[in-house]
Amino acid sequence: MPDESRNPDAKLIRAIGIPSLTANIVNTTIGASIFVLPATMAKMLGGAAPVAFIVCAIAQAIFVTCFAIAGSRVSMTGGLYAYVEVAFGRYVGFLAGLMNCTTAILSVSAVMNVLVGAAAAFAPVLGTGIGRVLAMLVLYALLVAINVRSVRAGAGAVTFVAMIKVLPLLLFVAVGIFFIKPEALAFSTTVNGKALGDSVLLLMFAFFGIESSLTPSGEVRNPARTVPRAIYLALGITTIIYILIQLVAQGTLGGARLADNTLSPLAESAGTFLGNFGRVLLLVGATISSFGYVTSDVLNTPRTLFAFGRDGVLPRWFAHVHPRFRSPDLAIIVYGALAFALSLSSTFEGLAVMANVAALLLYILCCAAAWRLVQSDVRADGEPFAFPGATVLPFIAIALIIWILAHATRHEFAVLGAVLLAGSAVYGVRLVMPRRA
Repeated sequence: MPDESRNPDAKLIRAIGIPSLTANIVNTTIGASIFVLPATMAKMLGGAAPVAFIVCAIAQAIFVTCFAIAGSRVSMTGGLYAYVEVAFGRYVGFLAGLMNCTTAILSVSAVMNVLVGAAAAFAPVLGTGIGRVLAMLVLYALLVAINVRSVRAGAGAVTFVAMIKVLPLLLFVAVGIFFIKPEALAFSTTVNGKALGDSVLLLMFAFFGIESSLTPSGEVRNPARTVPRAIYLALGITTIIYILIQLVAQGTLGGARLADNTLSPLAESAGTFLGNFGRVLLLVGATISSFGYVTSDVLNTPRTLFAFGRDGVLPRWFAHVHPRFRSPDLAIIVYGALAFALSLSSTFEGLAVMANVAALLLYILCCAAAWRLVQSDVRADGEPFAFPGATVLPFIAIALIIWILAHATRHEFAVLGAVLLAGSAVYGVRLVMPRRA
């Protein structure tokens, strides 16, 4: 019997099976970005845009295989960050957590731009100037207040949005597939290597999310079997949906017209075969999906700041708990303020690429952790996920990540390098400071 006093994960109920973990991954992965990325892909690659989805799916399949290797050997709650910490120790685990927070805050800032852009289709005043600033401020203030007041309210909002956000996309694909014009999908030129790399770097934003869904690893039933099967099944479902969305949007509008509709490409496409009802439905879907992502993020990510404060890595006041509402109020407020500032600072594309670079740096740590866990023969419950070449695949994954990262700019690396240096400095200072009892 596991010692529950020494291992808090032993107290958790292992109730998550393949269907529920698969559903969680699909729900987390399919988000707001797919409502706008088809236009950007058409602008960058023309008729060859679906190729970027296939390349991203292949790359993500290699990455998640490394996650499956690690996840079958470490069953602690925490997902990728737990894998890295078990493999390399507390400091490298902290860097993984720091990259997770950085990815989250950049991602939520990018999606907030999508949300306000979708809302501006109904109220144009929200699209520019003071209207855009006030819209973001009100939304962040509302979500911060909801989550400070009650974690149940925050979780309830996430659950409600998750139930309805995918329905417009499924209707879009199910009906639109019959209105595709084959000539609109044709492309005669070869795919430019640099353009493909640039598009894959941006498009990876739509494929991220699997790592977040693996966080409750301590509650997964038979992780050695469940984790690999769930992530492959979820990746297959997500890839099929994404490619169908791109084909419908491009096949109904044509590449040039799709590329010109960067704010609401799916709504414009739906309008061609579902009329104004379809256009409004997809605009509402983009708004709901974006709001759902932001709602979920403001619920989840501040808890990492709280944990850093609790563990003494960040100042202790990050771990402050509201005396009445029993929520990590200061962590939520600080996170909301930072996200608001970043949302105003750049466009969706700029923030998404920055988030992707941070996430890919985290992926490098996890792929290296997978190799280390196999070499050390770390085991959880049951026989670990293994196959010929399991010790070689992490190096292939890391090489692929480096190829994708080669298309990022020096500015993006400089910003994230500054984050890592600042985080390391804070970690070092907190490590040598005397701890209060």
